[in-house]
Amino acid sequence: MLPAKQRETNKSHLMPSELVDRCIGSQIWVIMKGDKEMVGTLRGFDVYVNMVLEDVTEYEDTPEGRKVTKLDQILLNGNNIAVLVPGGGQEQPAPAEETA
Repeated sequence: MLPAKQRETNKSHLMPSELVDRCIGSQIWVIMKGDKEMVGTLRGFDVYVNMVLEDVTEYEDTPEGRKVTKLDQILLNGNNIAVLVPGGGQEQPAPAEETA
């Protein structure tokens, strides 16, 4: 980790928790381990990256196709989060491509 004084002078170096903290109140796209993705407004998180999202759209890939569910609020377990995309990404994330 960079010393505090160096972090203050070089704004391009952000700690991951600082980046997530800047996203509070903004839309974020969360890709979960498995076949689920969430797009919603980040309301808070803790040191374990457990997150509270509001106005959530959940996307789940199933054998029958993509299932879309709207939720008012959700608590995500940080252990199940694979990727965070500040800004919300796409309105409807594209299905994952299969590789041979």
